[in-house]
Parts: sequence; structure tokens; C-alpha cells
Amino acid sequence: MPTEGPELETVHLLRAAAVELGLHSARFASRNGMHPTDVRALIVLMDARRAAEETTAGRLGAALGLNSAGTTALVDRLERAGHVRRVRGATDRRKVVIEVDERAVALGQAFFGPLIGQVVELLQGYDERERAAIRGFLEGVRGAAAAADRPLTS
Repeated sequence: MPTEGPELETVHLLRAAAVELGLHSARFASRNGMHPTDVRALIVLMDARRAAEETTAGRLGAALGLNSAGTTALVDRLERAGHVRRVRGATDRRKVVIEVDERAVALGQAFFGPLIGQVVELLQGYDERERAAIRGFLEGVRGAAAAADRPLTS
């Protein structure tokens, strides 16, 4: 493992950015009487909504690394707070899916919107080739982080 160099400096900057983003998310959770896992759940649900994908409780729990009981408690808590609702699936009415409520979306946009706007503005300072490199790097980091805890197979 390298102990110095420009690559390691970039790793340290990425870690610092991740810490700051985590702190920002924790402030949102605290100000809104939420647990940090609640915020992560809402992010998963909003990402699924953007991708036009239905999210069952099982899928949400898997994305968050929660067991069935923990997922049920999470969804119950978010539902009581008015952040999500359980509805029947659009294609399979037997399936119950979790949808994020518009009030939760508005709450998130009010808090995270200014930061998102600043990041978009930063990205506009790069040309398309540079943005593609940034996207590729971040996708690679995400994939490496996701794979880091997976057991090695022989």
C-alpha cells in the first residue's frame, strides 16, 4: 500500500469529502428528528424513484444491510413521520412497495438543494471529457467500496 503520492492525496480528499457529506446528512437527520438510517433509506427510495423502480421492504432492507425486523421498524417509523407510504405494486398488485412521500422530497430538497446546486456548479467548470473521468472514478470508488466487505471466493 502506498504511503505518499498524488493518488493517496486524492484518496485522502475523497475520504474528507465523504466525512463532510456524512456530517451534513447527520445534521439533516438531527434537525428533523430522524436516525441516520432513516436518511439513508430515503436516499435509497429516491434513487429508486428516479430510476422508476419499485422498492419492496425486502429490497430496501437489503440495500441498507438490515434484517426483516429492522426494516419493518424503519418503514413503520418513516411511515408514522409521513415520509413514506406502503402501496400496492403497479404491475403486481400482490406486492407491497414503499414510496417516498412528496413532503419528504421537499424536506430533502430544502436542506440538500443548496449543496447539490454548488456541486452542479463545480461540475459545470469541467468539460464533458473531464466529467466523464470524474464519473468513472466515482463509479470505480463506489464499486471498490461495495466489494470491500464481500467475502473472497477461490
